[in-house]
Amino acid sequence: MRFFGMVLLVGALVIIGAECNSEGDALNALKVNVIDPNNVLQSWYPTLINPCTWFHVTCNGENSVVRVDLGAANLTGTLVPELGMLANLQYLQLENNSFSGAIPSQLGNLTRLLSLGLENNKLSGPIPSSLGNLKSLRWMRLNGNKLSGKIPITVLKLIYWGNLQLLNVSDNKLAGTVHRANQTGFAITTIVQDVKA
Repeated sequence: MRFFGMVLLVGALVIIGAECNSEGDALNALKVNVIDPNNVLQSWYPTLINPCTWFHVTCNGENSVVRVDLGAANLTGTLVPELGMLANLQYLQLENNSFSGAIPSQLGNLTRLLSLGLENNKLSGPIPSSLGNLKSLRWMRLNGNKLSGKIPITVLKLIYWGNLQLLNVSDNKLAGTVHRANQTGFAITTIVQDVKA
C-alpha cells in the first residue's frame, strides 16, 4: 500500500512538473523573441522547471501561470503563438511596449482570460476572430496600435453573450462602426473606437 501511494505521488509530481515546464517553455519563447534593454526578463531562466519564481509572473496554488505583467517594460519584438499554451492564464498585460506584427490567433485558446492588455504597441493586421473564444474576458484593450480591417463578429458577440465590459479599439486603422444597443439582458459594455483628433 505504501508503494502504491508513493507511485501516485511521483506521478502527480511528474504531471505538475510537465505543466510548469510547458508554461516555462511558452514564456521563454516570448523572451527569446524580444529585445529587453532594461533586463526586465533577467529572472526568466529556461533551465528552471517552475516559471512561478520569475518576476512579472504570478501563479495559482497549483503552480500554473495565471498572470503575466509586462506593461511599460520597454520591450520590442513580436508576440509568439506559444502564449496560447498558458491554459490557466487570466491576465495578459503587455501594454505600453513596442510589440509589432500580428496578434497571434492562438491567444484565442486562453479561455480563462479575464483581461487582455495589448494597448499602445505597434501591432498590425486584423483582430483575430479566435479572440471571440474568450467568453470569460471582461476587458479587451487593443487601442493605440495599427490594427486594420473590421472587428470580427465573433469578438462583437462577446458583448452580447460573454462577460465583456470594456472593448477599446480606438486609435487603430479599423473600418466600420459599432452601434450601441441598450437592450435588457445584454452585458453592459463600454466600446471605445473613436480616433483622437
